[in-house]
Amino acid sequence: MSERTKVYQQVLTEIQRLIKEDGYLPGDKLPSERQLSVQLNAARSSVREALRAIELLGIIDTRQGEGTYLRNYQTYQAVGLLASFVLQDSKTQSELAEAKQVLEDHVISSMTATDQQIEQLTEIINDQALTDEEKHHRFFSVFFEAYGNQLLLKIWRLMEDFSLDNKSGVQLGPYYKSIMKHIQDNR
Repeated sequence: MSERTKVYQQVLTEIQRLIKEDGYLPGDKLPSERQLSVQLNAARSSVREALRAIELLGIIDTRQGEGTYLRNYQTYQAVGLLASFVLQDSKTQSELAEAKQVLEDHVISSMTATDQQIEQLTEIINDQALTDEEKHHRFFSVFFEAYGNQLLLKIWRLMEDFSLDNKSGVQLGPYYKSIMKHIQDNR
């Protein structure tokens, strides 16, 4: 590992520590590059590089002429960035489809649907303007949002984004109807 990489990583760690320890909240302005450079005793180029990495992860927002602000973020936002590099080969894509199915089955079996949710799901199923992919995404979004686990919702959405085929060879009409029967039977 080069000395430059070590400095960049140290600066990145220090900026993260600074955000936590100083209690920055979403919308708060962070110190300027120059101030961070002095405060962290690091070259401005290392500070700039660390800030760019944090911005890529969606943690900060740099506004031209205004400064750098902390965004409203979740600690697992980096999953999306990492997933784009991991999900390249066909075996991984097959495993992804299987993992997505396991998550979908889990939230379906865990859900006790309200009348409003059943109505919403029925509208999605019957909406002829939606593509199969849009229908699948909206249908299962109802389940994951009702389930309430934000990390599972985020992981499922990432899997959904990286899936090549949401249908997995299943005819969607009968598939959705069997799910609707299941949730209505379990009320």
